[in-house]
Amino acid sequence: MTTTYESDLLRLLDERGYVHQMTDAAGLDALAARQVVPGYIGFDATAPSLHVGSLVQIMMLRRLQQTGHKPIVLMGGGTTRIGDPTGRDESRKMLDDETIAANIAGIRSVFERLLVFGDGPTDAVLVDNQDWLGELGYIEMLQKVGTHFTVNRMLTFDSVRLRLEREQPMTFLEFNYMILQGYDFRHLAQEMGARLQMGGSDQWGNIVNGVELGRRMDGIELFGVTTPLLTTADGAKMGKTANGAVWLNEAQLPSYDFWQYWRNVDDRDVGRFLRLFTDLPLDEISRLEALEGNEINAAKVVLANAVTALVRGEDAARAAEATAAATFAGGAGEDLPTLSVGEEGMRAAAALTAIGFTASNGEAKRKIAEGAVRLDGEAVSDPGHLLLPDAGREMRLSLGKKKHGLVTR
Repeated sequence: MTTTYESDLLRLLDERGYVHQMTDAAGLDALAARQVVPGYIGFDATAPSLHVGSLVQIMMLRRLQQTGHKPIVLMGGGTTRIGDPTGRDESRKMLDDETIAANIAGIRSVFERLLVFGDGPTDAVLVDNQDWLGELGYIEMLQKVGTHFTVNRMLTFDSVRLRLEREQPMTFLEFNYMILQGYDFRHLAQEMGARLQMGGSDQWGNIVNGVELGRRMDGIELFGVTTPLLTTADGAKMGKTANGAVWLNEAQLPSYDFWQYWRNVDDRDVGRFLRLFTDLPLDEISRLEALEGNEINAAKVVLANAVTALVRGEDAARAAEATAAATFAGGAGEDLPTLSVGEEGMRAAAALTAIGFTASNGEAKRKIAEGAVRLDGEAVSDPGHLLLPDAGREMRLSLGKKKHGLVTR
């Protein structure tokens, strides 16, 4: 049975598929219906760019602002020095202050495209938890906050339990991460009126800790919302490809490659991704996801254009679509050479020679090393990369800007 929400915020989050768990749905719904709710999501600065796996969280902040509430972007300048152990089998590499500052500067640019920053009641703000964690004496913090956490309960959280079950070491520094994250929520509640923390489903335990800490220390009611674990239709982790992460920043991934990632998503993911990652109306999304056969490719172009325009800008989206159209003129590619591979597939270097793009596997390997070979728009870096299209589907193999072909099974 569909839940009916009073607030625009929860209605929108629910309609578009963002909600997995909530600490108190009725309480948050009532609060969001009567006042501006400042809400935040934390992002650690472990790289100069976030990747597509973080985009659903950024879009949650966008939805918060679209429904009249205040987004707080929390950069983990302090917690990055520890590293979130959630979902990890080993400790993160320690980063120096200069690297963390440079990473935060790189990450901020994406938020500035997707959120409106300023001093107004619903304008977004960006804060860094190093500003308060760096000033909080460790012993003082443990005395004030540590008494509200029990080791017994902390050992039950997945971030700790799974590491121990796999007999992977967890440092005492990492073990403190959940205490510091809980303290962040309490600090933002006191200093900025934050009432809501959002995050991925793997952050549920950390969010609940912050909700409970606010209640125990200050008697304030805080709320948490998590999104479902985001995977593609074939079960792969969102934002990961055979050639690496799909970065949000241009410096880490060209806009054409970013556009192609969305253009090449599985047919089954089109509707879900349009709801999560674009502002298209729901009725239009329903029409697009109902398309079948080759027509679904038109919906994928809409998806690629919309997401690229949001993250990289309208000019980048137009340029990427134009490049794709010029590269694969002829629509379904009737005039392109086609290579049919068996059930075992074919390695990239051998396929280039078999389709006639190179005279030998040696030449094919050199072209791959030069970065001149692409598969479905993504650079191929390994001559041994296996080309194995799904039955009834095509892969597009390109050498340079002029040689293009289709690989089928």
